[in-house]
Amino acid sequence: MKVFEALGTIDDRSDHIPAACAHILPVILAGGLGTRLWPISRETFPKQLIGVVGSESLLQDTVHRMEGFPADWDVSNAPIVVCSEEHRFVITEQLTRNTCTPRLVIEPARRDTAPALTLAAALACASGDDAILVVLPSDHSITNVPALQSALVDAARHAQRGAIVALGVPPRAPDTGFGYIRVGRPLGNGACKIDGFVEKPAAEFAAQYVAAGNHWWNSGIFVVLASMWLEMVQSLEPAMHGACVESFVQGQYDGTSFRPEAGAFKRSPTDSIDYAVMERLNASTNWRDAGVVVPLDAGWSDLGSWDAVWAAQPKDESGNVGRGRVMFEGAVSSYAHSEGRLVACVGTANVVVVETADAVLVADRSRVQDVKGLVSRIKAQNAREADCHRKVRRPWGFYDSIDHGERFHVKRIVVSPGAKLSLQLHHHRAEHWVVVAGTALVTRGDDTFMLGENQSTYIPVGVMHRLENPGKLPLELIEVQSGTYLGEDDIVRFDDRYGRA
Repeated sequence: MKVFEALGTIDDRSDHIPAACAHILPVILAGGLGTRLWPISRETFPKQLIGVVGSESLLQDTVHRMEGFPADWDVSNAPIVVCSEEHRFVITEQLTRNTCTPRLVIEPARRDTAPALTLAAALACASGDDAILVVLPSDHSITNVPALQSALVDAARHAQRGAIVALGVPPRAPDTGFGYIRVGRPLGNGACKIDGFVEKPAAEFAAQYVAAGNHWWNSGIFVVLASMWLEMVQSLEPAMHGACVESFVQGQYDGTSFRPEAGAFKRSPTDSIDYAVMERLNASTNWRDAGVVVPLDAGWSDLGSWDAVWAAQPKDESGNVGRGRVMFEGAVSSYAHSEGRLVACVGTANVVVVETADAVLVADRSRVQDVKGLVSRIKAQNAREADCHRKVRRPWGFYDSIDHGERFHVKRIVVSPGAKLSLQLHHHRAEHWVVVAGTALVTRGDDTFMLGENQSTYIPVGVMHRLENPGKLPLELIEVQSGTYLGEDDIVRFDDRYGRA
């Protein structure tokens, strides 16, 4: 499969600019972890999949922003979403709910945003169409969508001429949690040459940048021709380019998902778009004039901390923000989030309180950047709260870990209508199932039978079994596991409609 004929060294890059405007293709990067929004955001269910500031997830919000853009949008503009194997079922389910059928690229390993974009650019070029890629993080908030789309139109014009364009946000205040773009020579209509990058400066430098007015926040949104990105990576990061190209060429489709070859992709260096390319443009002879920044004034926030989440939402007369079962009494400038239990804040000031089923965070708003370090300490203790919620999503539904001990684990399992678990067995645990609601079709060894409400069955150690929901309503049951080892890796799958066997 020859898809990279235009990737060699090219002296006249104007040859790669189509006579007619290339179509615009959204690329959504959905592989982040969002550890600073712990305990809501965790590795198995990170912030882009959660409704942090609204009823829909941040990923769904990101897709909505590109609806009707550009005006000649059609099915060929269905977004490319780069994500991990672990999240692909939830992403597909969320976006299908939005009547969007994304093209998923499943990363075999985490290698940060530059390799992720390289895979997406390869997929875009494979069709023979050199699209303008609009590269969007999936975990940001933007309140003024028309302003975003207007900025993207300006950025696309520069990308069409061979530039790589960053959207820069004129800063509202000094902030040490953002990267900054140093603004250079004006190019008209607000756009400027990129004069350099600064990664998350100290407070005194951030204040100087804002006062001088020559530094903008780096939004993480980029616009570039697919072929131009591939050329830049080949020039600036040849090892990354070689690994990603090899991984793509040896990859294969799995339904609507594209799976790059794992071995080659894992040889790619790990690096971000900023470090691998953007910060090196001015030092490169070939790409010195390629960087352009277009202003974005659209109510942007990267939601990179609980303080940013507080700032992005409407507040009461005392400056408080509450989500879920929350009450304030004499509190000021506080943020409280409840996943279930009542959270009451009395006399608090500048405090963040986040409650989940298995963890509670209490933090000063000025110290919320330290949450990432806290999560690292929790992870070092091998505590499951660092990575997993008590409620774990699966492609067939979810389970909620109600209680557990040394030799038992109690779960509430909910199976979606028409869904079924894999045909499997366990070497170390037995399982007792009690149906609470709905109807279960059970395979146990050579037997297949139905269970209704208040009926139960027992699955001995080592017996092949499967659970299905043949009905039109959710199936809910209580599972009691018992045995010498109760880890989730004690599963041998023989058949699975979700490709996990």
